[in-house]
Amino acid sequence: MKRIIYISAVCLLTVLSSCSSVLDEAPSGKISIEEVFRDNDMTMNYLNTCYSSINAKGCLYFFWSRGPVNWCDDAWDADDLDVNWAASRRYYDGNASASDFPANYNAGDSGNESVSWTRSFQRIRNCAVFLQHIPTANVTSESDRARWTAEAHVLRAYYYSELLMWFGCSLPIIREPYTLDADFAKVERSSFHDVVEFVIEDCDAALACDDLPWRITTDSEAMRMTKAVAWAIKSRMTLFAASPLYNEGNNYWEEAYSVNKAAVQALESNGYALYDKLNQTAVWGDEKAYLPNKESQYLNEYFCNSGAYAADPADKETIYQLREGANSNLCNVDAPGAILGYKTGTCPSQELVDAFETINGEPVLDLSKPYLDEQHLKPNYNASNTLYSKEDPYANRDPRFYATIYYNGSKRYCGWGTDAGSISFENLGQGPGLMTRTITTWDAYKNSDGTVINTPEPLMGRSLLGRTPTRTGYFQRKFLHPNSGKNMIGLPGPRHKDYRLAEIYLNFAEAAMESGHEAEAITYVNKVRTRAGMPGLSSGLSGDVLRQRIHNERRVELALEGNRYFDVRRWHKPDEDLSATDRWITGAHITHYFKADGSHGYIYERTILKERQCYTNKWLKMPIPLTEVNNMRAITGEDWQNPGW
Repeated sequence: MKRIIYISAVCLLTVLSSCSSVLDEAPSGKISIEEVFRDNDMTMNYLNTCYSSINAKGCLYFFWSRGPVNWCDDAWDADDLDVNWAASRRYYDGNASASDFPANYNAGDSGNESVSWTRSFQRIRNCAVFLQHIPTANVTSESDRARWTAEAHVLRAYYYSELLMWFGCSLPIIREPYTLDADFAKVERSSFHDVVEFVIEDCDAALACDDLPWRITTDSEAMRMTKAVAWAIKSRMTLFAASPLYNEGNNYWEEAYSVNKAAVQALESNGYALYDKLNQTAVWGDEKAYLPNKESQYLNEYFCNSGAYAADPADKETIYQLREGANSNLCNVDAPGAILGYKTGTCPSQELVDAFETINGEPVLDLSKPYLDEQHLKPNYNASNTLYSKEDPYANRDPRFYATIYYNGSKRYCGWGTDAGSISFENLGQGPGLMTRTITTWDAYKNSDGTVINTPEPLMGRSLLGRTPTRTGYFQRKFLHPNSGKNMIGLPGPRHKDYRLAEIYLNFAEAAMESGHEAEAITYVNKVRTRAGMPGLSSGLSGDVLRQRIHNERRVELALEGNRYFDVRRWHKPDEDLSATDRWITGAHITHYFKADGSHGYIYERTILKERQCYTNKWLKMPIPLTEVNNMRAITGEDWQNPGW
């Protein structure tokens, strides 16, 4: 049977190039797969279809899916009450099924595409087809043939890695595309570890190619795969395979250690390095950036800018960034004082705030048991920390705290489109326009006798109603340009950094610690801490104490980037649930009061938002779409669904 491929306008709108004139002239829009690979341009365009499902992640999600950032204990989504169809609300309410899961709620939303089971397997098949035909394809350059082959290997590894992270189940390994007359009843799933080994095999095939570059250096090749991405995928996937949820009782930590050690050595020797200096002093070094120290300045700068494609870029840390970016929803909507005060979006949790140490390197809470109650209203403070003050809780914190979170008392200089509308001393006399405003997230304002004298500011404040105040008492700062807002809507949004060197360092540290190489673990954690202006971990740490510090380091360094959602799951055993993390999320109830002598102060209290219903065992893994489950049950007689769904 002659195989036919249908070439449409949709599949040609890929991330790398525009339509080929040859394809435009194809009769009836249909050409054979053999004809595709007899033409250089069509061969390249077929590779482009393999790229077409790499989409937005993290905080760049809009209404429908802010996950996974807001689906763990890092944050709360301000759309949770006012928008009953929003993915986060449905996620919090436990309103999900295999036929209607929030991550797949709106197929047209770009932020959901990387979660799709069906779309990922479509691209895996595209990669298999490409790899099957590229050896004999009619291409004008053997260098192109080699590089394109390597890219297809990395792409297939990437899609498998996404499926493994989200669905966490055994998968069929597709080395060659199935034909229409294939016996699908014989399709078998390989173990999680075997699929990871296949991912490594694909990455190693790419790494053996001399024509695959280590870094993309021109805008015209933006977001193409590289050797650095191959190493990053290997690093992350070996960590997953070794973790309790996926290791099936086997100890794979030594394997993860070896792979991650090789990864950091390869990346460092090929020019990758942590971002450790300020490059745009006119913006982030100016006093109007309102960042207290140089580390918070250059870290905030790093996350607010897309990495440049150059042979010797200022940003040598980013390994792979996604295409979403310019004029993104994040910079222009998800911010205090953003466009029309439209909505707050991601509200960091009190739990995330608690995770940031004080500048002396001491945790705020006892990491072995951070809270004395299940609802997190009774923090278990670290008795060794002499810098933390309950009365002034945001002072003397890790520089990454200031680069990540807007808190009560933070300052922000940007275009404000709404009058203050309140009598708060912070904003008295300020109206619309470009100006400095103090972030005010108190939700009670009392006189010296205890009487309430006004309500929170309409644009700021904390409230469980409306979409412009914060739900938690905190606003997101990470990824937000210091001056973004209504009068600054032309500012480009940053591209999401899907892989970066700091993550690889922390991957290695975790694998080294779990495999008994504790000194190396401490060395690489300290590389990240030193860059952030924090004291290094003591060389004497070991066992559970070191594990807790590494886990917490991941949380603060990778905050609001989407990693936490997957970390808290892979650290669980298959029979556990998420009640310790994802069930109860707290915020700060802040009372602004005047004393009898006329001075003022704040009282900080923890408050529960509501009980999330997405903490039970089944939420450790996403459900496979019901239509796919039913199809495979009919073909193979096997139930492919994840437990509980």
